[in-house]
Amino acid sequence: MLIDTSFIQNLSRLGSRNVFGTALKEIEPSRPNLKAVVADVMTSAKLTEFYEQAPQKLINVGIAEQNMIGIAAGLACEGYNVFAATFAPFASMRCFEMIRSLLGYMNLNVKVVGLLSGLTGAYFGNTHYGLEDLALLRTVPGMTVLSPADGLETYKAVIAAADINGPCYIRLTGDRGMPVIYKEDFDYKIGKANLLAEGTDIAIIGTGSILNEAVRASRGLKKNGFSVTIVDMHTIKPLDTLLLDDILSNHRMIVTIEEHTVVGGLGSAVAEYKASKKNAPPLLMLGLPDVFPKAGSPNFILNKYGLTAPQIAEKITEAYKNL
Repeated sequence: MLIDTSFIQNLSRLGSRNVFGTALKEIEPSRPNLKAVVADVMTSAKLTEFYEQAPQKLINVGIAEQNMIGIAAGLACEGYNVFAATFAPFASMRCFEMIRSLLGYMNLNVKVVGLLSGLTGAYFGNTHYGLEDLALLRTVPGMTVLSPADGLETYKAVIAAADINGPCYIRLTGDRGMPVIYKEDFDYKIGKANLLAEGTDIAIIGTGSILNEAVRASRGLKKNGFSVTIVDMHTIKPLDTLLLDDILSNHRMIVTIEEHTVVGGLGSAVAEYKASKKNAPPLLMLGLPDVFPKAGSPNFILNKYGLTAPQIAEKITEAYKNL
């Protein structure tokens, strides 16, 4: 596949969940052992074309997410490389015991895809927000946890997940028309974060589509004289600890940002690692507070909880002044 400007813009227009279906369709011919199991999300995940191309490779179990994981586990036991997709809160919370016991404990080759994660569920409200999935899934031993930032990275994450053996969770945030982080082709490797900008004062570590707000915030910070590093931590587990070591030793303050509760997500993962280091700089964890947000558009909720670019820049500036 030629990855040019037109291709990248098209992925942005599609949004992360449609990119997932597009990527799966493209890799299907070269992977005879590929299977997809979905819980009534064929249209939402753009898997209709995949089904038309290879009907024998897709099973729609209906609104029965726990059964979906059981069926996916059974297929994996028979040697299939399985992608199991549903909306993020159902994939992570409703299915957690099945994921832990069947996929984690048995180390099965199933990639669970959490669609509509973060605040993308909008007016569906808290039943459809995926704000706790990182906290849950990263506790499963042996689980790889991915959180791509834009359309191109989602495309690459799906392909990379198909090439690894073992349980994996792919967290998809952002909807159609999601901002472009990567304007040209780049190397994507599970477990190796991408350095988008280098500075010395503040290191902002983001994950998922909210990384765009962090990038925009960094521009304001730079105008005010701050030297800013931007990291795309697209893999939450395993963390890129080599890059973290470098960041912790060369910056005055670390900031994490995620479209997830501040309890148990990227910020917690970085804090856990930082706790073992001597003389590490202070950490500011930005994300959704420990509350159930009111229903509304993603932009409305981000603004309410201080997670738009200007608000992020203001919070970081205030915290830096108090060092």
